[in-house]
Amino acid sequence: MTEFFSSLIIPVIVSAAGLVMLLGGSRFFDSFLRGAKVGLETALGLLPTLVALVCAVSMLNASGAVSFVCAKIAPAAAALGIPEGLLPLLLTRPISGSASTAVFSALLEEYGADSFEALCASVIMGSTDTLVYVVTVYFSAAGVKRTRHTFPVAVAVMIFGIFLSCLVCRLFFLRV
Repeated sequence: MTEFFSSLIIPVIVSAAGLVMLLGGSRFFDSFLRGAKVGLETALGLLPTLVALVCAVSMLNASGAVSFVCAKIAPAAAALGIPEGLLPLLLTRPISGSASTAVFSALLEEYGADSFEALCASVIMGSTDTLVYVVTVYFSAAGVKRTRHTFPVAVAVMIFGIFLSCLVCRLFFLRV
């Protein structure tokens, strides 16, 4: 019974909004169309930024830079308690959501879904975001030219999220 009513919530809300727009005294539909036009203009304005970001991520992966950096920072990461298998994810996550999803999928296949690496990666994927994408797209959409301290603070929060994710996984999931 609960499942039946919960499946009706979204259609009822959408239908109610449609009825308010059609039967209301104001010109809701005209407002909706103006908002859709502004949204489309914003999306078109963001297109060059998105194309540049996708091109840069593709070049980074194709050049082998990710593998090179992973090999160089692996000893320091191991000393800090971060598994070496997470390093490609940690390097791609701040830049691209789709690239980090692909790396996450490969990590699950390589180590298995119940491994410590997969548990840490799952927590990281759920608790962090793509910094470069968020900063460039949102600030570009808002017309902000000077991001000032945004990126350094976002990187610090990302690093904190990585360490906290590994710590939480070690405390709650690792059975010693």
